[in-house]
Amino acid sequence: MISRRTGTVLAACAVLAVAAGSQRGTAANARPSAAAASLPLAGKVVGIDPGHNGRNYTDPSYINHLVWNGREEEGCDTTGTETAGGYTEAHFNFDVAGYLASDLRAEGAKVVLTRTSNDGIGPCVNQRSEIINRAHANVAIDIHADGGPPGGRGFTVLEPVADGPNDRVIGTSRAFGGVLRADYRALTGMPVSTYDGTNGISYRDNLAGLNLTAVPKVLIECGNMRNPTDASRLVQAAFQRLAAHAFAQAITSYLQPR
Repeated sequence: MISRRTGTVLAACAVLAVAAGSQRGTAANARPSAAAASLPLAGKVVGIDPGHNGRNYTDPSYINHLVWNGREEEGCDTTGTETAGGYTEAHFNFDVAGYLASDLRAEGAKVVLTRTSNDGIGPCVNQRSEIINRAHANVAIDIHADGGPPGGRGFTVLEPVADGPNDRVIGTSRAFGGVLRADYRALTGMPVSTYDGTNGISYRDNLAGLNLTAVPKVLIECGNMRNPTDASRLVQAAFQRLAAHAFAQAITSYLQPR
């Protein structure tokens, strides 16, 4: 018997598959225009994982059940953090993902999202990796914001450590992470984290999103929601668009090096 949440995830995957099939059918019957073919990301697939989900808090038994992350068991997901004013990380992640998806599509990319709304539960972290892996993404990004110490500021790019499933994409993931760190810092002005990692990079071996990836991928903590200065920027739509532009620039630079 398929549970309600598993059914929802499978239905979402089916929608993605139907959409992909429709796109393949269209491509088979119509030659792409020269303009579309000349776009910088034409033919590329980009995975976007907006961390958490807006209603995760409503079902703790499901969200807390354990899944295998490639090294050990971890919870299916968490609720994420929020600002002192109650603006949630799940909301932030989803909004930035939407802006990023628009930017990437304008560049000609096919975009695969692990969730398409902010009013659901899950999917679990291992299922998110599977969605992106099955799409054979050329590169992927997990979007988050941190709940660090209130006195700490800044962003961190989390990069994978080899554990078997991700062995072949460690070098490419770290190459992408370096480009992302530089572009995000330059375009947004957000400083590197004062409390996590070294110079904006942290190597992590306890996250399913990185441990199970079969494609180049990093996770970015865009800032600290518990810090008043960072939070005042993270809640602004203008900053979210800027963050998305920085991600899109990094993705394009990584996939189309000069």
